[in-house]
Amino acid sequence: MFTGIITGVGRIAAIHDLGSSLDHGKRLTIEAPPGYLDDVGLGDSIALNGACMTVTTFTPAQSQFTIDISAESLDKTAGLDQAGPINLEKALRAGDRLGGHIVSGHVDGVGHVSHFAQVGESWELRILAPHGLAKYLAYKGSITINGVSLTVNQVSDQAQGCDISINLIPHTVQNTALGHLHNGSRVNLEIDTVARYVERMLSQDNRPQQDKA
Repeated sequence: MFTGIITGVGRIAAIHDLGSSLDHGKRLTIEAPPGYLDDVGLGDSIALNGACMTVTTFTPAQSQFTIDISAESLDKTAGLDQAGPINLEKALRAGDRLGGHIVSGHVDGVGHVSHFAQVGESWELRILAPHGLAKYLAYKGSITINGVSLTVNQVSDQAQGCDISINLIPHTVQNTALGHLHNGSRVNLEIDTVARYVERMLSQDNRPQQDKA
């Protein structure tokens, strides 16, 4: 589990194929900030742009670690198939502060940046989310974008999908990789866990059947 509070901005430094076919995944070498891996062990979970991955090797002295990502995960996520900056978050430990919201590290869909511009001291980020996620998105609700816990300020259903508006304060832009986004960028989205269960409970198709006499 995670909180959506980014603990470091790393960089995908190298990408290696794990096989010769499209069914094979890739091995990513990640450069982390100095000292970031001091409390990390083999097999630990680290979220990369919101996608939970397992540390397969690490070299703390060089601040590098590797993860293996399957072809399925590559197909269902964005930004994990090319070199560049990436948001990092270590798994939540018992007793840690829950500064954002409960995040599973499982990407529910890929959205597209439709607008990203500075407004005053902050930035407005608008994302076009897939239609299938629209029912989980609400005004002042939580959403995870590339691993960052954020609050939805506006929701508008469009023919192409669900357009949501997010306000990014300077601290978020400066301390995450979101500042590298631009119009057309693909981003990983994870809906709020609470919204997921509420939708399940309210679904007409999932009402419990009464026992027949």
